[in-house]
Amino acid sequence: MDFQVVVLAGGASEKLAPSSPRFSGPKSASPVANRPVLSYVLELLEASNLKDAIVVVEGEEAALRVGGWISSAYVDRLHVEVAAVPEDIGTAGALRAVAHHLTANDVLVVSGDLVSDVPPGAVAATHRRHGAAVTALLCPVPVSGPSDTGSSGGKDKAKKPIRCNIVGLDSTRQFLLHIASGMLLCHEKSRAEVEKDIRVQKSILRAVGQMEIRADLMDAHMYAFKRTVLQDVLDRKETFHSIRQDVLPYLIRTQLRSEISTNEVSKYETGNGAVPSNKNLNWLSQHREIAPSSFQECYVSPSSAQLESPKSHKCCAYISSKSKYCARLNSVQAFNDINREVVGEASHLSGYYFSAQNNIIHPSAVLGSKTTVGPQCMVAEGSQLGDKCSVKRSVIGRHCRISSNVKIVNSVVMDHVTIEDGCFIQGSVICSNVQLQERAVLKDCQVGAGYVVTSGSEHKSEALSKK
Repeated sequence: MDFQVVVLAGGASEKLAPSSPRFSGPKSASPVANRPVLSYVLELLEASNLKDAIVVVEGEEAALRVGGWISSAYVDRLHVEVAAVPEDIGTAGALRAVAHHLTANDVLVVSGDLVSDVPPGAVAATHRRHGAAVTALLCPVPVSGPSDTGSSGGKDKAKKPIRCNIVGLDSTRQFLLHIASGMLLCHEKSRAEVEKDIRVQKSILRAVGQMEIRADLMDAHMYAFKRTVLQDVLDRKETFHSIRQDVLPYLIRTQLRSEISTNEVSKYETGNGAVPSNKNLNWLSQHREIAPSSFQECYVSPSSAQLESPKSHKCCAYISSKSKYCARLNSVQAFNDINREVVGEASHLSGYYFSAQNNIIHPSAVLGSKTTVGPQCMVAEGSQLGDKCSVKRSVIGRHCRISSNVKIVNSVVMDHVTIEDGCFIQGSVICSNVQLQERAVLKDCQVGAGYVVTSGSEHKSEALSKK
């Protein structure tokens, strides 16, 4: 394939959420089943025979660390050029910074926090088949949080709004006609209100007649771009900061036009050139048939000079099947979920061999008397657990020291953590070099690197980190 691959690996010590503590090191090094999350993207590319890539990292120091790790881990396997760009320039800014290195006809852009087994070749093939300006990978929204982790599930989860993308597709579900400019808070009861607020270009509605609206799909941040279109947008739209928030919505709303002009865009943004679409849209949950779309026919047999213009373009979607795994490590909840799932139902992604008990215990790990490590758990090399400990659906990092009578449930414990007698940890993320003193209790917490949790203290739904 004449595709050039760009992996956007983020920057140094990025926060996974505004209230979460910082991990030590680059976000791309955040551990998933005790492997850097970036390794899952690189091995997905390798399995697809895409062995040349540009990995873009924000910050010189982070780029040096990522580059050193890639050089040692993938020597003779991949040809990777690591490019350092300024921090906080966004995904569009990162692409803009390396645009002069892009020479292939098409560019595959992948987020470095993606954990998936969806083959990039499927996205590339869809892109080429339709001659699209951009093709986005859309995946079924993952179910967040196990049912037995306190506030992460059950009744509490039902009270919280669900973050979802609002996606508009033609009837063939191949063409991407609308995507919300940001993440929306969607309650089941307010679905009609969300539908009423959606505005779609008149030109698109005229072409498609009707549109299917989906709120159950996740933008996986894997995109195939036509290089010339991508570079043109990045050059002319210098204020664009994000691929997802700026570049993709812009390309979608300007398709089917003969000219992409500032005047037309301003009409869209102010609402003067758009119409409320609530009478033309169908919600997936209603399971109603919609009229056959004329969108594809317009491209195959253009009926107007406007559609024949070489400046018009089309945006496509590749929707993965529910049998595929696809998740992004873009929040603390996602970090916990992905770690649990990669040693659970998505264990084929881990690269490890599981025991007869369906867990992974490194041969150098030491377990005390009457200590149990349940299915879908991982204990890394050099870690020691005292007597009468219980580990359920959790990942324990390298060289941890865990004393007796400790219970760990649905949690991630990173490297070099010390946990003293009688501690209880549930639904939490414990970063490297943390010390939990005896009888500490953590429920649904995030603990930053090097923090000390004092003896006998109890914390629920808190983010603890050094000041």
